Amino acid sequence: MVMMRAARLHEVGDTFQVDLVPVPKPRPTDVLVKVMSCGVVPNLHNVVANYPTWFPFLPLPTLPAIFGLDAAGIVEEVGSTVRDIKVGDRVYVNPGLSCGTCEACRRRDNTNCPAYTFQGYFGFGPGSQQIYEDYPYGGFAEFLTAPAANLVKLPESVSFDQGARFGYLGTAYAALRKANFAPGQTILIDGATGTLGLGATLLAIAMGARQIFITGRNAQLLARTKALCQNRIQVVVLGDVASGTVVKHATGGMGVDVVIEALGPNAFPRNVVEAMSGLRRGGKAVSIGGVADPIPVDPFPLMCQQHSLIGSLWFTPAEGQDMAAMADTGILDLSAFVHETYRLDDINEALAAVEKRNGGFTNVVIRPGDR
Repeated sequence: MVMMRAARLHEVGDTFQVDLVPVPKPRPTDVLVKVMSCGVVPNLHNVVANYPTWFPFLPLPTLPAIFGLDAAGIVEEVGSTVRDIKVGDRVYVNPGLSCGTCEACRRRDNTNCPAYTFQGYFGFGPGSQQIYEDYPYGGFAEFLTAPAANLVKLPESVSFDQGARFGYLGTAYAALRKANFAPGQTILIDGATGTLGLGATLLAIAMGARQIFITGRNAQLLARTKALCQNRIQVVVLGDVASGTVVKHATGGMGVDVVIEALGPNAFPRNVVEAMSGLRRGGKAVSIGGVADPIPVDPFPLMCQQHSLIGSLWFTPAEGQDMAAMADTGILDLSAFVHETYRLDDINEALAAVEKRNGGFTNVVIRPGDR
């Protein structure tokens, strides 16, 4: 039996330990991927330490388990019925898994499957445990298996470390698509200096936004984000003045076409309300952030102004392929990310490093093959 190294969590709240486990064999519709890079997402510590208490309706896999959400690597083996994907292909593994047979899945609306599950992370319903058992390998391992349908082919111009950032980029891209965002429109990105918000900013630039308003509290990070596109980005410092007020003034009272809500769990709900007040008539606000407290929304103005408040979860492999193509052409510039790489043996140090990252610019990555 061929063995591999994998970082596993044995108890909630404990540290990861590197174990030897069997290298998996792909089923007929699966592939085996040699993991070159796996992103350490900012929320991972909360998931493995607090989710069973905070969000018991979002199940973790039975422990011990291999975590690791955003894996990129090289196809090592393909199942007997896999077509088009070949050994040696460079890929990102979209970890969003669904049951495949429920009503939502049959509509190809997989993210609304009641058993939707993030491979190597957490799930959204009781059916997640069966999916974990089918695909028990996250990205903190030398190899993993995944459905061939979940792969995003990466061009040579996209590094594996950049590919390991596709999860948060894709979340922002799916939100922009749900908002029907189009070239020439205006946008407010609430929490633009964080991991989600920076991705939304890069994509808004790539997709032809005419005017981009960004909010945050860290002046240095806001200046660094503005420098990505000086002539189209305008900074709004949270706490100085309501973001909606700034936006309305700058747009001649019209407001923006789209608000992307990307603030973190500890942000004040009033910031969300203030951002939404900057929408123009018929504008759309899409929530991809983690604000934990209830948001007071008055439904009557919502109706009168024909505003929409939309929740958006993750993204499809097709949307991931869109991003790979945009990055390959250069319109989506991934050079802003600064990669901090760690060996598998240093997984716990990598989790600590995430807490000290320089906003969304820092990309903490595990490289399981490094020794």
